[in-house]
Amino acid sequence: MAEISSNISLKQLERFEKQYHKDPLNAAVEKAVATVGIDQAAQNHEVLKRHTFVFSHETKQGESTNQKKSGRCWYFASLNTLRQIVMEKLNVETFEFSETHLYFYDKLEKANTYLEEIIRTADRDLLDREVQLIMDATVYDGGFWEYFVPLCLKYGLVPKSEGPETFQSEDSYMMTKQMDLRLRHTAMKIRAAKAAGKSDAELRKIKDQALADVYNIAVKALGHPVKEFSFSYRDKDKNFHRMEKTTPLEFFEKVVGREELEKRIVICCDPRKDKPVGRYIKIKNIRNVNESTPAGGYNIPLEVYADCVLASVKDGVPVWFACDVGKDIDRKKGILDNELFAYNTILPDTGEFDKEERFLCGYSSISHAMNITGVDLDEKGRPLTWRVENSWGEENGKKGTFSMSHDWFLNYAFEAIIDKKYLPKKWHKGLSEEPLYLEPWDKMA
Repeated sequence: MAEISSNISLKQLERFEKQYHKDPLNAAVEKAVATVGIDQAAQNHEVLKRHTFVFSHETKQGESTNQKKSGRCWYFASLNTLRQIVMEKLNVETFEFSETHLYFYDKLEKANTYLEEIIRTADRDLLDREVQLIMDATVYDGGFWEYFVPLCLKYGLVPKSEGPETFQSEDSYMMTKQMDLRLRHTAMKIRAAKAAGKSDAELRKIKDQALADVYNIAVKALGHPVKEFSFSYRDKDKNFHRMEKTTPLEFFEKVVGREELEKRIVICCDPRKDKPVGRYIKIKNIRNVNESTPAGGYNIPLEVYADCVLASVKDGVPVWFACDVGKDIDRKKGILDNELFAYNTILPDTGEFDKEERFLCGYSSISHAMNITGVDLDEKGRPLTWRVENSWGEENGKKGTFSMSHDWFLNYAFEAIIDKKYLPKKWHKGLSEEPLYLEPWDKMA
């Protein structure tokens, strides 16, 4: 074979063409792919039989929810995890918190944290790596469980009826874009003021006006924040109840309680071998509420992580988890299974490509949060499939419920929220030790 040059040559293309036509299977596959696409051509229909949507253990689950065209999955998963408590306390079949209520405050808090970070780094070079990262992170939709908790404790919760969806809550692009425009402009004004010798107190006056602008947009796009309300409902026995004039914080304490959040911990399974297990990992400065602690998770081995999730689900407690949802998924059927598509039978074989490698090169990353609300165990008590409550509406999956194979869970799950009691005692020691802080550009962020 001739030496391979740094550029693509015509002879090289001729060789690729001959190689392609040498395998007669390619001609048949190309017609199928052109007609129905790669996924349909590669779908393994035998795998579909594994996903019966019948599970040996299930937790309570309400009616399907829908985040629509927004990145609010972490709100929905967090609130849907807590609504099981409300359903039991109020004796109701289903319940939904207002996602818009916290969305309003999340935008405002992210704007404040963004501008505080701009003030903190105002005298640094604009091309500094951290400054560039900060500059790009204004009021993005995404978030973590650690974003949800401080919002909940600071602003409380309200029923869906008190904070209904709006056009912009369900389609957040333009609202976020308009906030982003004003915040970036303000960031440049703050940097200019810092260069002119202005004090931090004077910089915060510039910040305050920008926050007023964000508040203005949030009210118009999401509605006025709820200060006080009454809540009426009928329980499963058709008995009528009314909670007279209550605040969002009072409602949160009545139907959930601060202790429910305080006893939960974030566990993660960082696939990188150089990250220590039995140690809390946090990402510097990754937070939405300025006074809160950075996001992160207690790093444990994958098999321990899976056992913790299983213990919670078997005990009837749903589990918030974060994963790489875009891989090996049939969205309409609601199936997550890494054998669902036999890509290597119709396309060039990728060969061995493990979880750590996929993560390190950026092919796999944390992209979505959902809840695990059930599991189907084999005769030896090992998970076969997991029941997953998603927030993509009832038109996806089985009325919003997905079925996830255990192998998919092991390959694409990264983070979960559990009650501390489900973590084996031998792993408790590291919870009280000093966290390992990673840079804000780390892949776990």
